Amino acid sequence: MSYNYHSKLEKIWRDAVERYEKGQCSPEGFLAEEDLQFLASIGMNVMDVFDFAEDWVCEGAPDLATFLLIHDARRDYFLREQEGRASRHRMDSATLPAKSEDIEGIRWLPRIIPKARAKLRGELPTDTMYCCGGDRNFFQTNDLHPSEFLAVVRDAGDDDQAIIEWVLKRSLES
Repeated sequence: MSYNYHSKLEKIWRDAVERYEKGQCSPEGFLAEEDLQFLASIGMNVMDVFDFAEDWVCEGAPDLATFLLIHDARRDYFLREQEGRASRHRMDSATLPAKSEDIEGIRWLPRIIPKARAKLRGELPTDTMYCCGGDRNFFQTNDLHPSEFLAVVRDAGDDDQAIIEWVLKRSLES
């Protein structure tokens, strides 16, 4: 990875936003092969860019900084934990807890934990976005940044209780 990989990623995001604004509203053929190869080298794919460009154009969030921070967390996990090898597994969106479920009164928490793990591992299916509108509502309500949450999930591994306790503590501080 290069010292300035983030500059290339920023350019890809800006170009994607421009393409979406001009009416290219489908992930098929959305990115050039060179960009797809670069993304693969850091553990990303077309949907990682498309979903964020679409939401930025349509909803004004998440912004470029959030996009870069989230995907830096993914890149780090991909290079360190997965040793640059993409997972062959994909999460089944149907297995996600319902949007209405809660833990300790915190709605969406049961849903965001497996989504965050899947994001870190590069296992999100094309129909599921980490940091979608529902996720952003969870983050805003609980005063958490999406990349900060990814770091907590990474550090907790499979320990859901550690994640829950961290979110509860942060909720009380807000």
